[in-house]
Amino acid sequence: MALAASIARGEVSALEAVEASIARIEAVNPQLNAVVVKRYDAARDEARAADERRGGGEPLGPLHGVPITIKEALDLVGTPSTYGLPSRAHTLAAADDPYVARLRAAGAIVVGKTNVPQLLLYIESDNPLYGRTNNPWNLERTPGGSSGGQAAIIAAGGSPLGLGSDIGGSIRVPAAFCGIAGMKPTAGRLPDVASFGVAPGQRAVVSQVGPLARTVDDVALALEILNGGRAPEVEPPRPLGDPASVDLAKLRVAYYTDDGTLPVAQSVRRATLEAAGLLAARGAQVTEWKPPAVEQAVEIFLGALSADGGAGAKTFMGRNPRDPRIGQLIALAGTPRWLLGALGGALRLLGQRSQAATLRSLGYSDTAHYWRLVEAQAAYQRRFAQALDDDPGGPFDLIICPAASLPAFQHGASRDLLTAGAYATLYNVLGYPTGIVPVSVVRPGEEQPRKPGRDAAQRAASRAETGSAGLPLTAQVVARPWREHMALAAMRAIEEAVAASGGLPKPSAV
Repeated sequence: MALAASIARGEVSALEAVEASIARIEAVNPQLNAVVVKRYDAARDEARAADERRGGGEPLGPLHGVPITIKEALDLVGTPSTYGLPSRAHTLAAADDPYVARLRAAGAIVVGKTNVPQLLLYIESDNPLYGRTNNPWNLERTPGGSSGGQAAIIAAGGSPLGLGSDIGGSIRVPAAFCGIAGMKPTAGRLPDVASFGVAPGQRAVVSQVGPLARTVDDVALALEILNGGRAPEVEPPRPLGDPASVDLAKLRVAYYTDDGTLPVAQSVRRATLEAAGLLAARGAQVTEWKPPAVEQAVEIFLGALSADGGAGAKTFMGRNPRDPRIGQLIALAGTPRWLLGALGGALRLLGQRSQAATLRSLGYSDTAHYWRLVEAQAAYQRRFAQALDDDPGGPFDLIICPAASLPAFQHGASRDLLTAGAYATLYNVLGYPTGIVPVSVVRPGEEQPRKPGRDAAQRAASRAETGSAGLPLTAQVVARPWREHMALAAMRAIEEAVAASGGLPKPSAV
């Protein structure tokens, strides 16, 4: 990281770096509401101590003196992890989350914690305790969720590095909406140990902790630190490959712009194709491809997270005020199957096909059904891997695709756009490592809205495309399990090519 290197050389002190971060946060946060827990005094004290250690010639960690932010749901000693629940506002963590501890042990200094949706359940960052976070590219748009506050403050220049978590796109969608880099690692590499959230006992689709930053190199560095090093001394060992060892000219890359769920915006399609083309220019063999039965993966995802009929979410909510979006999800999860079947039929007759499809996965709360979902997930994982191996152009090493079907959409739209993030959710069901890299921005001629029809999701998508010019566009880079270094190598190549062509502008709203 460039900032860490400057601090190590004495070109800037840790205290100066922390003060610059605080000043920027204070300048932009009134418009963004991204940083919701501030620990400025403690950060200043830690920075002074860091400068003393450097002055004394002590060994320096790879993030020595670097100010960072972390997602509000991750424990930091002496601060609350509320998940947007007012009842938890005064419950302070007694110890650091293990991954927060690793970053701090590497020298990082936490200046604040960033906003989330209530119970981390939807792809916006808004809750009754902290309020709404705005996108630094357009304040009328969401930064995504559930790591939306994190992505917003990094994009706005208030923090060079952040820590998030991802069970259904919660790192990747915010990174895409805010035009920064981020990575969800392989399922099992950095398992999220938080015990508070939706259905924490289910292990079919598991949350992973991961980094967000403005550059791919900083994401790669943070991932190595979070992993405990390149060859960590843990059981079982989870070695991490070196992105510099990857020969892009030897890679086979699949790409797609339509997964069969919610069709992508014209701008998102163009950015995906550009990213694939940039890898082809580096010698990679690039082939158009279609992933198998993504709608089945979405049903597995929704079924797994609602397998308890919403009982866990209801317990955690208690008497807390409910965000309308979470209220809707909890109510549907606990609705009997026979009633959901009737409701789904009525919705189809009314032209609400997206909502009707969502209901197919909900309303179960029995162990036998959950077991069938786990079996279906294993079968789908085998089918997907076989397609990567056997389809024309394969066996594929990487996949290039969108992270979401739309650029950042308006606040509140996630209620109708539940499947907008299915392009990311697929890889939580599979457990594959995936990263986000900025590619472009929406051009004025690309904000032509689709024909909305009667379907609420299509109408919301049409509204999201209208007025989207200037918003950031990214690509999702997917690798096979345990091969994060291959995704990072491709992300770096795309980033370098975009920079050589002039790069992306900075967020315009702050």
